[in-house]
Amino acid sequence: MSEIELTAKTCKPCEGGVPAMTEDEIVAMLPQIGGWAYLDGHIEKAFDFNNYYQTISFVNAVAWIANAEGHHPNMQVDFRRCTVKYWTHAINGMSENDFICAAKINQLMG
Repeated sequence: MSEIELTAKTCKPCEGGVPAMTEDEIVAMLPQIGGWAYLDGHIEKAFDFNNYYQTISFVNAVAWIANAEGHHPNMQVDFRRCTVKYWTHAINGMSENDFICAAKINQLMG
């Protein structure tokens, strides 16, 4: 599966009761979401901007994607940087939803 194929998908509701992805599955998916790293049970990527306005515009765009997908990240917002972290809280691990949203966020950045 490629990043383009991931952006064509939509997140599936997850209320728990399904297994989290294995470490091997996660490692196999990482190349499809350029620049994201798997750390401490989540994927994350820092995005840098020229100013605060651009940072907040990005945060709003990520929020729009998150609401459209029903899958919400943790974000750390600084003056010219936003770090986005994804994992599936309902299963306390990684799911395909995390990769779908990461690919859509990468698409925002061109």
